[in-house]
This record gives sequence, C-alpha cells and structure tokens, in this order.
Amino acid sequence: MLRSLYVKDFALIDSLEVAFNSGLNIITGETGAGKSILIGALKLILGERASVEVIRTGAKKAVIEGIFDHAATPALQKLLEEHAIEPQGDVIILRREVSSSYSRAFINDTPTTLPVMRAVAAQLIDLHGQHEHQSLLHPEKHLELLDKFGSLGGLQKAYARQYRVVAELHRKRQELLQKQQELQRQKDLFEFQLQEIERVAPEEEAALEEEQRILEHAEHLYEATAQLYEMLYENERAVYDQLVLARNVLLDLSRIDSAFESILEEIRTAEIIISEATQFLQDYNARIEFNPERLEVIRDRLNELNRLKRKYGGSLEAVLRYRDEIARQYALATDFEGAITRLDQQIQEAETLLTEAALRLSGKRREVAQRIEQAIVAELATLGIPHTRFEVRFTSEPDPEGWIRLATPTGEERYRAFQTGMDHVEFYITTNVGEALRPLSRTISGGESSRIMLALKSILARSDRLPILVFDEIDTGISGEIALRVGQTMRNLARYHQIIAITHLPQIAALGDTHFQVEKKVEGNRTRTTIRQLDEEERAEIVASLIGGSEITKATLASARELMNNR
Repeated sequence: MLRSLYVKDFALIDSLEVAFNSGLNIITGETGAGKSILIGALKLILGERASVEVIRTGAKKAVIEGIFDHAATPALQKLLEEHAIEPQGDVIILRREVSSSYSRAFINDTPTTLPVMRAVAAQLIDLHGQHEHQSLLHPEKHLELLDKFGSLGGLQKAYARQYRVVAELHRKRQELLQKQQELQRQKDLFEFQLQEIERVAPEEEAALEEEQRILEHAEHLYEATAQLYEMLYENERAVYDQLVLARNVLLDLSRIDSAFESILEEIRTAEIIISEATQFLQDYNARIEFNPERLEVIRDRLNELNRLKRKYGGSLEAVLRYRDEIARQYALATDFEGAITRLDQQIQEAETLLTEAALRLSGKRREVAQRIEQAIVAELATLGIPHTRFEVRFTSEPDPEGWIRLATPTGEERYRAFQTGMDHVEFYITTNVGEALRPLSRTISGGESSRIMLALKSILARSDRLPILVFDEIDTGISGEIALRVGQTMRNLARYHQIIAITHLPQIAALGDTHFQVEKKVEGNRTRTTIRQLDEEERAEIVASLIGGSEITKATLASARELMNNR
C-alpha cells in the first residue's frame, strides 16, 4: 500500500507529508483548495512527464516521494532486477525531482528512466481520473483480468508449455532449412573426412600400440621365454624336477608325521602351477613372429592416427567426437528431405496438442466471460447506470502459417497462436438504450467512467492484485441513494485494495476508514495548500458541511453521524 506521500515546493504546496492507512482513505476539501494538486503530484511518481510550471514560485525544484510497503511482489522484484535497482526489503520508494533544468526519476534512490518508473508504478497504483492510468481501459489487460477472474492459470500454463514445444520445433525446422545449402556444400567434405578417419580405425589405437611393442621386442620375447622354459622344465636342475624330488621326500615324511601333509599339498600345487606356466611359455614362444613388414604397417597406421589427432582436436576422444558429429551431418545431408518430413510430422502432432489446449482455454474463457458480463450489468444497475449492456468480445487472427489448426467443412483454417492462447479479448459497453456497443477504451468518460471502473474493479477485486486504487471525484453527477451505493461499493472494495478517494459527497465521505481534509491558507502574502487527518469529531463536522453547506447545525451533525454509523 501507499504508506506515505511527501510533496515539497509543488504548485501551492510548500511542504507536506501525508501518511495513508489501509482500507478506504477519504480526501475532501473545498473547490480550489488543492485536491487536484495532490493528484498531480501523485501522477509524477507514476511516471507522467513534468512541466517546470509545477515548481512553487521562488523554489529551485519540486520533490515528490511515495513510499510503498508490502510491495515486493515477484513480478516487481524481477522488474527491479532487470533494471539493476537494489531492493529495499518489502518497500519501494518512488521519487521525482523537477527543476528548471532537469527532471529526474528515482526508484529506491537509484536513478531510473520514466518508462521504468511507469512500469513499476503500473503494478502498484491504478489512478482513475485520466485515462493513461486506468488499467481497465487498456485492451491488452482485459485477457489477463479475465484469466485471473476465472482462475484459469492452470489451463493457461498448460497451453504455454505446449506453445513452447511447438515454437522450439519450428525453430529447429527453420534452422534446418537454413543449414540445407551449407550441408549440401559440405557433403563431399564430410564424406572424405569420414573415410579418412574410418580408414585408420581410431578405436584400434590401443591394440595397434600393443602389437607394435610385441613386434619391436619379438627377439627379446623369444629368447626370454625360451630361457624361462629351460629354467623351469628342461635343464638338469629344472624347477619342476626339484619340486618332484621335494614332493617325494615330503610324502615319506608325512607318513611319519601328519604335520607335513599341508606342506606336501603346497608343493603339489606348485608343481601344477609350474607345469601350467611352462606350457604357456612353450605355446607363447611357438607363436612369436618375426614380421618386419607387419611392424612397418602398424607404424604407418599409428603415424596416420597421430596425424588425425593433430588435425581433428589433439586426442583420440576428440577425433571420435568429430567423427560422430560429421557422421550426423553427413546423414542429414544425404537424407535432408527425410529429416524435414520427420520434423514436419512432429510439428503436426505438437500443433494438434496445441490446438486442443487453445480450444480448452478459449472455451473456459467464454464461460467466465458470461459470468463477468452478468455481474457487471447487475453491479452498474446498483450504481445508478441501469441500462448498461456489457460484452466480452473474442477475436482470433487468421494466419495461413498459424499453429492453431481448426477443421472446417471445406478443409482446415489456421489461426495465429500467441503465448497466451488464440484469443484477443476486449471489453465492449454501452450505457444508453438504443446505442451500439463500443470498446470500453473509447466509450466512457467523466463520472460515468469512474462508476464503470468501480463496478469492474468490484467484480474483479479478488483476482486483480493491483494493490492501490485512486478515485478522483468518482461522485461526479450522482447524489442521494446512488451516492450511498457507490460509497458502499468502494468500502467493500477496500477489503481487497487500499482505496484513496477524493469526494465531495457526504454519503461517500462518511464511510471512510481514514479521512483527510485539504485546505488552502494565506500566510505571509503566500498561498499554501495543506492536508491533515481528521479525528472523529472533525470528520462529523466535515460530513455535516458537505450535507448542509458552511453552516453546521445540530440536524446536519446528526445526519452526518447517522451516515458515519453505516460504516
């Protein structure tokens, strides 16, 4: 909510600070006292352009600062981050400074631009007075409000997920088409490189290196294995023969003492091991080749592999990765039409799912629209506009390349898909019998505009998260029972929003939670506007003056208190 508004050297205001409360804040004052000056100051921190004429005579600059608390919504936090504005906890501070030579904007004491200030303020305040601050008059907001009112966030997110799937598939298709010419041009190169790599068979590097070592050391291997075989089995002191002798001695000993049986088993095991080892050595020795031609072939292949590694990345892993990548590119180049066909099939299936999601969302929106239409007509009748017709109109954009595909008796029609669905939504209204419905954004004005905004806000209050609503003289052109209904509607609305309302009607003023009086005074040959919060007795007197004029009587005071008791 707007916690406080500070204004210095702005028009007739030399310096004032007003602390607003939650609920319904009422501002009253005589005509010309300066209520519109307060609204003008507020507009500056909403991002409106400033004129040097707003600077109080004799002052160097005008300063307006608004402090908002409970304002750090995720959307606002993201907006601040995007523009490198430091957060200040749950508080947002908007400030404008206007001098004869410059106009500056600040958010949380960080200099910023007016567009950024407008974007931040648009998520905080809806000011009903001039159209540029009335969010409901912007058609692009109507779809968002409808979805919030109908709690359609789940359906909208499901649609958005499928929209992203289709968008990604179309991106891939476009990328593939752009690559087609390049792939065809590189096809021969890819084929040559694949053959060059496969000819060397890089996966065999480890096996080739091992075979090279064996061939290079064939003579040593032959001599060493022969020597080992002789040591273990053939010479007169062979290990195997010695083990046989030891086994026979241990056999005799074990017949005398069983303690030798375990050693006897170990010797028998050693016999078996030596026998198997000598058999291996004999077989290995017999297989050794002295093949210089094969060694030369292996050296050539390893040299070629080293050349490939230098050419394609410096390591065997890099060569294999490059081979796999160009193999994919080559396969695509040789079967481009097939790849496009397969991708088109995926796109068609994804667009079918997108169409289904869009139709589900659109159908629910139309159901919600009917509820909104009925509720707003009833609310406006309560607010003294009995002949209203209100309509939520849906349109879609035909597009031959659109992703939404609807079957028709003659074939198929395509519509453009948006991230929010297939619908454009706009509110239409007429308040006069016999008049055609016209867009809300181009139809209403004045006091009727404020009441229509009030009705719309009342219906959408629970779903619209905009925290602060400002109504500037919403009561223009109404009185009596209708004025009381407007006040009661505003009071109900204040359960969901902070309301700041400028009024001249006692029926509305009496219902406020907090009441401020704007006054104009002449001091030291200067005129200045001030504002002060009223206590209960002062409130009764002001409401009484609104009922009966400047002369306050016991009757008008009693009437004022009766109205105030309706809170």
